Amino acid sequence: MSEQTLARARSGDEDAFRALTDPYRRELQLHIYRIVGSTQDAEDLLQETLLSAWRSLDQFEGRASVRAWLYRIATNRSLDALRANRRRPTEQQMTQFPDPTRWNEPLWLEPYPDLLLEGIADDAPGPEARYESREAVALAFVAGLQHLPPRQRAAFVLRDVLGYHADEAAEMLEISEAAVNSLLRRARSAFESRLPAAGRDRTPLPNSKIEREIVARFTDTIEGGDVDGMVALLTDDAWLTMPPLPHAYQGPEAIRAFLLGAESRRGGPMRLVATRANTQPAFACYVRVHETGIARAFALLVLGLDDDRISTITWFAGSDAFPHFGLPRTLPDR
Repeated sequence: MSEQTLARARSGDEDAFRALTDPYRRELQLHIYRIVGSTQDAEDLLQETLLSAWRSLDQFEGRASVRAWLYRIATNRSLDALRANRRRPTEQQMTQFPDPTRWNEPLWLEPYPDLLLEGIADDAPGPEARYESREAVALAFVAGLQHLPPRQRAAFVLRDVLGYHADEAAEMLEISEAAVNSLLRRARSAFESRLPAAGRDRTPLPNSKIEREIVARFTDTIEGGDVDGMVALLTDDAWLTMPPLPHAYQGPEAIRAFLLGAESRRGGPMRLVATRANTQPAFACYVRVHETGIARAFALLVLGLDDDRISTITWFAGSDAFPHFGLPRTLPDR
């Protein structure tokens, strides 16, 4: 950070302020997303963070880096948002699907576009980090975070994902080091109990031959209305979940029954457009609107892979996420 740039920003130079903060915009947005679980909220809270930083720049004493100062503001804005926002699925949403294998705790979670991960360095400010930056954006990882109480969640992300020392995290959260360590111990225990047993060691590399083959076969079966063919791609213990709904379907037969019912309600197969979310293969799904010549956005699916099989399907109903992925809400029907 140039002292001259900081002085210009403090004097009201917006270009100088952008020079100070622009290098951290994407990593700050990802940090906020990990805490709140919402792509749209992360975008909004990033703007609030930068506005707060602009207004309080004269209070920045330089004891910490600009990056750490921005993380402090972003973390506390995120915690304020979590306290103010208690989203729950509606009763109508809850009753339109068949009984699941189990009922999960309702979880507010949205997919995060890989486009927004570009340019973020896969490193941390210190040796304390236990997870790589990109590993810590996988959908199962972010979902696990959302089950933690907010302050545990923030302590866990600051310490184990970003690698800040206990004293740095304590200053950001405005609590003692002992309190940070207590939050972290409880967070680690709860979080690790929720991680998938298989881990990520059998996940094919992005855009590898195995991943491309699975994506192609999945696309062919879904667009062809071949539910049995799609089910054949699943692991024996595969899960289909639909956040924020608590419905969770496990195993080929339960998922097959769900998909057959969903296809019947739609009136036909879906058209898929491949994309990527949370470093994983994803698909924008469109359904034909009869006699209009268009297909409308219907859902976004994110796949979790275990070797050459699909171990998780996360179904995000609706089209709210589409603009974040640069996806249209309608396509010409083919």
